[in-house]
Amino acid sequence: MQHNTEAQVWLAQPQVRDLGAWFQQQWAQEKFIAMAGVYNPISALLAQQAGFEALYLSGGALTASLGLPDVGLLNMDELVYHARSIVRATRLPLLVDGDTGYGEALNTMRLMRELEEAGVAAVQLEDQVLPKKCGHLNGKQLVSPQEMAEKIAAAAQARTDCRIIARTDAVATEGLEAAIDRAQQYIAAGADAIFPEALTDAAQFQAFAQAIDAPLLANMTEFGRTPQTSAQEFQDMGYAMAIWPVSSLRIAAQAMADFYQALHTTGTAKDQVKNMQTRADLYELIKYYGYEALDHSIQKTVLPPEAGQK
Repeated sequence: MQHNTEAQVWLAQPQVRDLGAWFQQQWAQEKFIAMAGVYNPISALLAQQAGFEALYLSGGALTASLGLPDVGLLNMDELVYHARSIVRATRLPLLVDGDTGYGEALNTMRLMRELEEAGVAAVQLEDQVLPKKCGHLNGKQLVSPQEMAEKIAAAAQARTDCRIIARTDAVATEGLEAAIDRAQQYIAAGADAIFPEALTDAAQFQAFAQAIDAPLLANMTEFGRTPQTSAQEFQDMGYAMAIWPVSSLRIAAQAMADFYQALHTTGTAKDQVKNMQTRADLYELIKYYGYEALDHSIQKTVLPPEAGQK
């Protein structure tokens, strides 16, 4: 197998900067942005390998990968660490779920600075009260529109390149018109785009698109309030972006559950090898040979033929 020893790894490249401008360019050219949800570097590399040009780091997926519920238990340092590792691995524009900003105005300003320094291209901020909940669940509580607008204004003051996507969860608790009114206030405060959460049908999506003069983001999460909708359908309804935030985690978790059950039952992984990524494919994905080539004291790896076979 021919190994790519020229693959540029992050240790040999300058730090990622100013990817927020990429989002602005796509919006200006009306190019739809489909973002795969990722929760760690290897999921991000696989999404990049599939052809995605931008990624989304979901707070719900990240907390679940840490064995925690999405109720505000994640802290800022944990989020920044994982965001940095994903940007470092892929160098792709990353939209990060910043929840409620991890506090009030000053905390939100620090979040923007920390994520910008990590190379993040855009941050999503939401108008829930802590402890927050998944946007597709009941019992959400919201801050006032004025409080959220002040937080967005603080975020806008702190950023230099990072784009701000303001999420409103008001449709479920206050109604569609109130949510649209909130969105307009958030744009006036400095948000670059709007994320209306937990819309339940095409009529609501279209109403937002007709009322809001800013790029809109649609959330295609499974097992929630929004019916299955394709990227093309979202684009046709006037949306600039869509995310599939937890899909990859759900796929991976089910695959691992099936594997562990089979291993426990049979005592062997033999019948499961056909479902595994090969060692050769893994090494290509993580640019193993590119890292190895940086240090000539490491003997060049030669994989056995079996490393690429299933």
